[in-house]
Amino acid sequence: MYRKGKLYFRYGTMGSAKTALLLTTAYNFEERKMSYMCMKPVIDTRDHENVIASRIGIRRECQWIFHDTDLYAMAKTRYKEKSEFIQWYLIDEAQFLTEAQVDQLARIVDDFGSNVICYGLRTDFQSHLFEGSRRLFEIADTIDEIKSTCNCGRKTIINARIDGNGDFVEEGEQVEIGGDDRYVAVCRKCWRNKRIEQASRVALPLFEESMAEDADVHGGVQ
Repeated sequence: MYRKGKLYFRYGTMGSAKTALLLTTAYNFEERKMSYMCMKPVIDTRDHENVIASRIGIRRECQWIFHDTDLYAMAKTRYKEKSEFIQWYLIDEAQFLTEAQVDQLARIVDDFGSNVICYGLRTDFQSHLFEGSRRLFEIADTIDEIKSTCNCGRKTIINARIDGNGDFVEEGEQVEIGGDDRYVAVCRKCWRNKRIEQASRVALPLFEESMAEDADVHGGVQ
């Protein structure tokens, strides 16, 4: 009997409880005796072991996805060895998947009838789409936003990278693993205002020096 699966993308900013939702979903599947597999890209090495861990303290063992992992081949091999298809694949940190791997997940859905739920970020600290997220927006059957709130009350959109002083970092590699010490989720307006404030702070000494030089010139003329 043919099973109809779907490819889901559930995205949100850091701190929006994406991982907690994944782990809760896994628990529900386990309670119902449904077959599932938790996975995440190996690039996220904060736990130094193959687990998915939420900020609220719950965790679950998972299978790592390496940069060259062929997810479709993995699912096909499992079927040949155990004569079973996984009903649900739960993918954490899906923004770190390659475009090819997202296509492989879509093929698992279409060929095997499995369901795949990808949880991840939409954009990086510069507000640009990640490779995996972009492809999921392009081909996912269902796209859901997991919303969270900025300190000002607006919806968070930007995953701002911060330095030791709490200032926003505007340059650097797209991927830099970190938690609350390196990132803060903010709305677009707060992100913009903070960047303007930082730029003004840097430019102010130059403005003062220019004013001082003008004063010297005018003083000499007089």
